[in-house]
Amino acid sequence: MRRRDFVTFLGGAAASWPLVARAQQPAKLPTIGFLGSGTPSTQSNRVAAFAQQLHDLGWVEGRNLVIEYRWAEARRGRADEIAAEFARLNVDVIVTSGAVNIIAAKQAAPATPIVFAVTADPVAAGLVASLARPGGNITGLSSQGTDYAGKQIDLLRELVPTLRRLGVIANTGSPGATAEMRAFEETARKLNFEVSIFEIRKVDDIAPAFAALTGRVDALDVVPDPLTLSYRLQLISLALAARLPTIYGTREYPEVGGLISFGPNLEDLYRRAAAFVDKILRGTKPADIPVEQPTKFDLIINLKTAKAIGIEMPPTLLARADEVIE
Repeated sequence: MRRRDFVTFLGGAAASWPLVARAQQPAKLPTIGFLGSGTPSTQSNRVAAFAQQLHDLGWVEGRNLVIEYRWAEARRGRADEIAAEFARLNVDVIVTSGAVNIIAAKQAAPATPIVFAVTADPVAAGLVASLARPGGNITGLSSQGTDYAGKQIDLLRELVPTLRRLGVIANTGSPGATAEMRAFEETARKLNFEVSIFEIRKVDDIAPAFAALTGRVDALDVVPDPLTLSYRLQLISLALAARLPTIYGTREYPEVGGLISFGPNLEDLYRRAAAFVDKILRGTKPADIPVEQPTKFDLIINLKTAKAIGIEMPPTLLARADEVIE
């Protein structure tokens, strides 16, 4: 080949390389933006359940799926930042939990499908039109936290037969926690209990709340949300120091020293959230996927803590427990 012909060939080939490279590039994989409400350590079991179910449904991360994990660490400002990042990344679906994070995702990415793995009352929070017909681009699973307040009170009454004064600690910066707090208060008053509410909004409010409730309540309910979960060790330590029988909403509390918990099995809810994502990635619109409710509830008892605060655990209660930590 003559030099001039070779140069001409080389120039033509170079011009065509970008086109060839673009043609050979793989298509963009479906991408999930996972907005965790807490930290990796507080939600590791839930994430594992979610990822495993996706795998069981045929989605293999790195092969036919990308998952971008981010953690809000119970901070609203951080949730807003993550939601905005997901909007820039143009993720195909956002998975999160709790009204604060769902609202952040909706505001940042109004056209992106959103699946909530758990939130207290999505209808009351204005997230969906109804459970059967959510409408819009949001669907998922409701914990219906306002529905099991009576059961939690019954459990406390079994632990403390002389129970008359109930206390509630809740993060009133969280719509879901506020709804659960009000449901617990309403149910307790109907049962003729005296109820005291202790509101928190940040970690610095926890110790003053305990100082205020000391001597005023016979038992305590701590409403679960990212804030109380993230600082559960501090809450549990203060409850132990006060020798105060305390019930929590999820198993993560008794696993690290809390007395007792009763609430929906969150690993199951995250597992089921993966099925919602699967449907959406395969073409179903969120508006056509009804919001589901819990089918599994866990009663977890920490017997070591019961002994430490002088509570004799009724055998009938131990027999009903899903797990007893000794």
